Amino acid sequence: MDKKLPARPNLEHLRSQAKSLLPELKARNAKARLADAQRDVARQSGFASWPALTRHVEHLRALEGEWHFAALEIDGQTVPGGVLSGSRLLIDGDRFRTESAEATYDGIFTVDAEQEPARIDIDFVEGPDAGNTAHGIYALRGDQLTICLGVVGAPRPQTFATRSGSGHALERLRRASAARPANVTGGTPPAPRPVDTSVERGDPSAFEVPMTPLLRRLEGEWVPVELVTDGKPMPEQWLAYGSRSVTGNELKVVFGGQTMVHAKARLDESVTPIAVDYLALSGRQKGTVTHGIMEWTGDEARFLMAAPGEPRPAGFDAPSRSATLSRWRRRD
Repeated sequence: MDKKLPARPNLEHLRSQAKSLLPELKARNAKARLADAQRDVARQSGFASWPALTRHVEHLRALEGEWHFAALEIDGQTVPGGVLSGSRLLIDGDRFRTESAEATYDGIFTVDAEQEPARIDIDFVEGPDAGNTAHGIYALRGDQLTICLGVVGAPRPQTFATRSGSGHALERLRRASAARPANVTGGTPPAPRPVDTSVERGDPSAFEVPMTPLLRRLEGEWVPVELVTDGKPMPEQWLAYGSRSVTGNELKVVFGGQTMVHAKARLDESVTPIAVDYLALSGRQKGTVTHGIMEWTGDEARFLMAAPGEPRPAGFDAPSRSATLSRWRRRD
């Protein structure tokens, strides 16, 4: 049954709700007791019993406060401690905010403490993952919190561990304060985006292309040397958590366990620089085509891809701010 609780659920409020319901139950059954009213409140909230409801709310309350990252592991790789400095997780009831140098994420979460290990489901409301959901597990031991989370699109982890290609992130946090943090609202959902008719839709059959020497040269595993999005270079320390894997003309670009690009590529070697078209195979842009260019710089491959709906870049000298520039070398 779906959980139907108010924002930042509070046991005192729920007890008061049960007391207010009791006279109505007694009017129908003189033998009704407070326990019956509490059971009804629990069931209306999506729980089998009042104890299950109270355990749920108590777990939420136990998670409240300000948490600092003690360690972070993504896809089997440990993030250096210096990268985590300044990052924190703020929890107020079922609302959260994660602040880091990379980005700020706001959203709402729910827990299922009846499972072993306990489960957590996160709905991102604001930030880079707005509109997405992630599933994970957690363990709380006093002021030590461990979360293993499937990055958006990845399955729920079964254990507190990650490995290469798992799409899982293992977070170890220490509570800095148990006080309710201020201004943690869970974020404001973005306004629905109108359908962009300027974005080209692709014919999948047009991307069933024969293998060429260039496509074969691009196959395999690649690591990022440079990534610039929206005019901002990715910090060098984060490049270690990216990869580009190519099989045939199908490619995936993953950063921090999250798939950023999943597409089929079509190349035109008759022009300089080489023209590149991507047909998105998943995500919000599924079925759309984006245009770009590529070139070789020694053994490194460099790509400049226009944003959806924008024309192919003319060259690498003056990329538009919305274009994505990436440079890759083959994994050793």
